[in-house]
Amino acid sequence: MNLLIKTLAVLAACTVFATDVVAQSTVVPVDNEPAPKLIVEPPLPGPLARGVVFLPYRVENVRILPVGGPAARNVSPRVGHLHITVDDLPWAWADYGQSNTVILVGMSRGQHKVLIEVVDAEGSVFTKQAVTFHSPGKEIQP
Repeated sequence: MNLLIKTLAVLAACTVFATDVVAQSTVVPVDNEPAPKLIVEPPLPGPLARGVVFLPYRVENVRILPVGGPAARNVSPRVGHLHITVDDLPWAWADYGQSNTVILVGMSRGQHKVLIEVVDAEGSVFTKQAVTFHSPGKEIQP
């Protein structure tokens, strides 16, 4: 019985050690990761002709997730979210989803600019890209 207890104790200790080693070896320091990239495509022409703006995008070297705060700075691979600004308005909205498409409806007729920023969990910009397009939307009456 004493041998069985010692064997189980050794197995338990080895399991804890192995788990700790595996956990440490699977984390890549954020400093060594490639910089995040953002690729935004022009609006899809079909929906745009109907006044709906579909802006496909993709990100590389960062995951878009609903996490925030200073502790998220050390998560690897990197996490972040999007800030989206339309026509240089003084406000933006945050997108924590992974839809890979920004969709805008009800845009007035004329030229527009959409700024998409990939930011870290605390809002500091990793990278950004602006897209301009002409919307055939309805003319706004003054």
